[in-house]
Amino acid sequence: MTISQDATRRLGDLEVSALGMGVMNVVHAYGPPIDRDAAVRLVRHAVDRGVRFFDTAEVYGPFSGEEIAGEALAPVRDDVVICTKFGFDISPDGKVNGLSSRPEHIRQVVDASLGRLRTDRIDLLYQHRIDPTVPIEDVAGTVKELIDQGKVRHLGLSGAGAATIRRAHAVQPVAAVENQYSFLEREQEAEVLPVCEELGIGFVPYAPLGMGYLTGTVAADTVMLPGDLRATFPRFTTEGRRANWPVVELLRQVGYAKGATPAQVALAWLLAQRPWIVPIFGTTKIAHVDENVAALDLVLDEKDLRALNDGFARIEVYGRSSGDAQLANIDLGAKAGTTSAGTHGLSPLPGL
Repeated sequence: MTISQDATRRLGDLEVSALGMGVMNVVHAYGPPIDRDAAVRLVRHAVDRGVRFFDTAEVYGPFSGEEIAGEALAPVRDDVVICTKFGFDISPDGKVNGLSSRPEHIRQVVDASLGRLRTDRIDLLYQHRIDPTVPIEDVAGTVKELIDQGKVRHLGLSGAGAATIRRAHAVQPVAAVENQYSFLEREQEAEVLPVCEELGIGFVPYAPLGMGYLTGTVAADTVMLPGDLRATFPRFTTEGRRANWPVVELLRQVGYAKGATPAQVALAWLLAQRPWIVPIFGTTKIAHVDENVAALDLVLDEKDLRALNDGFARIEVYGRSSGDAQLANIDLGAKAGTTSAGTHGLSPLPGL
């Protein structure tokens, strides 16, 4: 199956394919990186299947995620949308030294990212995580300058809560917010999705398949590979994987009558939530690219959606989606147990 050219959605003023692909998985996080040539072939296969929206970041690798995207997409550069991210202080040797969204650092990162991506502009530039030492107004203002210079086309935020989104949008319109959201992970429904709808901002769910759990291939007895960060997350302990299995079975049950996999049902559910939601899947396997793209042919009717939502409401989800270190960098109102109401989020106010 190939994505039709008509299967597009809008993130603010930016038109993209209805599904996107992230390249993080090929370089780190869910196990050892795959061979670089294989990674380039994988991304190009996604292009052949109609994917026109690709997500990477300087911290993926670090740096190799952008290099792979740049090499793979160079022959079709004008036909695709490339987004990348800044927000970490990374040494030339690849050591990550914490967060940094200082204006001068953003400018340096963008110039380096343009080189690695083999392009003269970044279509969508995200702040990867909110820097608690730099006002978001300064961050948005710096990206606005880069847009005026033609190096960047649109601003995005990742890991951001409602208060921070509003503040950034007042300086430079935000095209998209990229936060974790899936059939299993619903925290964005409380504050972030409503503010995106109000302001006309698109939403890009990362980990739309629950970091692979919703595919049904990560059971309680699955052995996690060396280097797989998920092994440290509460939901990916043996107990967590066993406790949350009814969620996978619910997806499987709805998909059975339609000849669809749990992953396809999970993606179709996300696409049915809002017309301005564009999930980005990650994988290291060509077969999974094809499986995910085929989700666009799956239509969930009202009965299907009701069965999914009513069934999920009866399941008590076990554990948090990420570890303490990951959640510490997520903005207020974008993670469990926090709210942006009455606050300015994690980003400090200007002049303080």
